[in-house]
Amino acid sequence: MLRTVTAVLIDGVAPFEFGVLCEVFGTDRTDDGVPPIEFRVCGEVAGAPVRSNVGVTITPTLGLEALDGADLIAVPATTIRDGYPPAVLDALRAAGDSGGNLLSECSGAFVLGAAGLLDNRACTTHWRHADEFAARFPQARLNADVLFVDDGNIITSAGTASGIDACLHVVRRELGAAAATAIARRMVVPPQREGGQRQYVDTPIPECTSDSLQPVLAWMLETLTEDHTVAALAARARMSERSFARHFVAETGTTPHKWLSAQRILHARRLLEQTGMSVDEVARESGFGSAALLRHHFQRLVGVPPKDYRRTFANQI
Repeated sequence: MLRTVTAVLIDGVAPFEFGVLCEVFGTDRTDDGVPPIEFRVCGEVAGAPVRSNVGVTITPTLGLEALDGADLIAVPATTIRDGYPPAVLDALRAAGDSGGNLLSECSGAFVLGAAGLLDNRACTTHWRHADEFAARFPQARLNADVLFVDDGNIITSAGTASGIDACLHVVRRELGAAAATAIARRMVVPPQREGGQRQYVDTPIPECTSDSLQPVLAWMLETLTEDHTVAALAARARMSERSFARHFVAETGTTPHKWLSAQRILHARRLLEQTGMSVDEVARESGFGSAALLRHHFQRLVGVPPKDYRRTFANQI
């Protein structure tokens, strides 16, 4: 059961992510059939103001003793830095070592990582911070494609609104689907979103570091609807197939087939966002030929079907 939740604040805290914790765990929903939850807010020192990352302060009434006996300890997003308060890391480490449940939102995963709690654990964080996170915590098993990761007693979420998904998941896991649905309805959000954070990544067109392939890449982008074999591309680049394939990987970091598929998906995303074309038309215009083939590649690379992506991101047409 989820009876007590403690939010731990440190300087640089993000008010939105902290607000998500307040909304999900700190608001009385007993009228909607949600069991009561004692919500505690603590800092390193009780009564000491904590600076946020947007120029306001929050003053927790409790100190780190509020972690004792909590069913869930939550760390909202905070400014990423070289070091975090040792007393906070010690308290989180003690809670984790004793099997306590911990939840981080977005960059809050860096705090758990600094406490050594994510070594050999599956986790996630915001996709923009994924490379830095992986470099800092190489023993963590990072998955930057998902909205949140439940690894037993540690739950980590991706960027900003993914904290809502993770918090509702905890409610669903601990209190049941009815409680999670009741909270989601009051918050006017989906009880459970589909897909991962890949659908929110604005993937740039990979650039090669040499001018030798640039004309070929530009031509491929201009002719996405045409079939492009390695043999034809190599002939256009005036290279042997083997040399072209090796050079392509060295310059772009991927194979011609994967590069072309990624660019077709990128074009399909733009068409789904900015036009009223049917999925069949988008498939033809982006070079996939059929809606079935588009759906296959779109689901694999973006994480959601084309129609679901359009519902989320389409401009008003």
